[in-house]
Amino acid sequence: QVQLVESGGGLVQAGGSLRLSCAASGRTFSRYVMGWVRQAPGKEREFVADISWSGGNPHYRDSVKGRFTISRDNAKNTVYLQMNGLKAEDTAVYYCTARDPSATIWDYWGQGTQVTVSS
Repeated sequence: QVQLVESGGGLVQAGGSLRLSCAASGRTFSRYVMGWVRQAPGKEREFVADISWSGGNPHYRDSVKGRFTISRDNAKNTVYLQMNGLKAEDTAVYYCTARDPSATIWDYWGQGTQVTVSS
């Protein structure tokens, strides 16, 4: 079982930066693929980024490439999402997610943290 708790959301002006953190419980954190999914008001949830257990081979949705960076610290059981050059369309609730490497869907979800970008 893995429990995920996000932090770091807030209100920021367009062009600004935020760093989201996700603290995970469970001794097997290091084996999971970690990711971030977001949901804007009135829209479906969408993939933002993910990262393998080793920290390599990150993936990003096209609209955040070059602006967002996902990273993880397995010693601290924490995954991060550094968001730079924020745009109004990045406004959403951001969820931390985790899955077994062999899974095709996310097994675990955090409660979400709100990110609001004012234009």
